Amino acid sequence: MSDYNWCHNPDCHTIETQSRVRGTGDNKVLRTVKIKANRYGGYQSNIWNYFCNNRCLFEFLNKFCTEIANTYSVKQPSETPIKVETKTYDAPDHPYYNGRKYKTIKALNE
Repeated sequence: MSDYNWCHNPDCHTIETQSRVRGTGDNKVLRTVKIKANRYGGYQSNIWNYFCNNRCLFEFLNKFCTEIANTYSVKQPSETPIKVETKTYDAPDHPYYNGRKYKTIKALNE
């Protein structure tokens, strides 16, 4: 795999910023941004390996949202079995919270 990717937003090269300007004299162009892979950590499937910034990411998502949704179609809701437990705060040094009840959700492993 290359150490760099080009921004995947098909309109990246139309955004007017100084970082996209390339060329000399009268031969200047706006170019798609080149992105260093894994620039925010060692995650192979990080979204920032494919988009230079939020604007390009969301322009891409807005343009291709139907196609993206159709690649992983959801026909029915997913469910996770849970258990809701009521607990009591045990915080003697915080009288406001001490003795108050709160609920927690615990996923049940199948």
